[in-house]
Amino acid sequence: MSDSASFLAYVASVPRLRAGAGALLRDQEGRVLLVHPVYKDDWEIPGGIVEAGESPVTAVLRELQEELGIAPPVVQLACVDWVPPAPPWEAGLMFVFDAGVLTDSQIAVVRLPPEELDDHVFVPPTDLDTFLPPGLARRMNAAISAADAGRTAYLEDGLVRLLP
Repeated sequence: MSDSASFLAYVASVPRLRAGAGALLRDQEGRVLLVHPVYKDDWEIPGGIVEAGESPVTAVLRELQEELGIAPPVVQLACVDWVPPAPPWEAGLMFVFDAGVLTDSQIAVVRLPPEELDDHVFVPPTDLDTFLPPGLARRMNAAISAADAGRTAYLEDGLVRLLP
């Protein structure tokens, strides 16, 4: 086998990771914006899958425009969360960007695409675990703590992983 064929075989054997990019958006009371997809029961944060050739920050900006009809500034990366495989999904990297505090006028112009989202709500951080799946609730609580401290957290399945 040629070196080129060996290299291509190696590349084909490397695990694939999915990537998602979401936004931590809050109102002036500190409540977190959640959206409800029409295709599942769980609530989510605004955002979605990073598409081929797209960076995570480009993905979150695109998703905010598509899902909410607004383009708030992305302030900083709040956390990166490694998510283990859960069939049918491969393992993934989930990025949460702090997109700041929405003004009342920004909230007033939020428009949900009816084919994708049917509701949105602002939830106090203390209630996130009643709305979100456990891993996402852990991720968002860590993202809030990191964003409020002006830092970025590294997580594994929603749990803060302290690096040596």
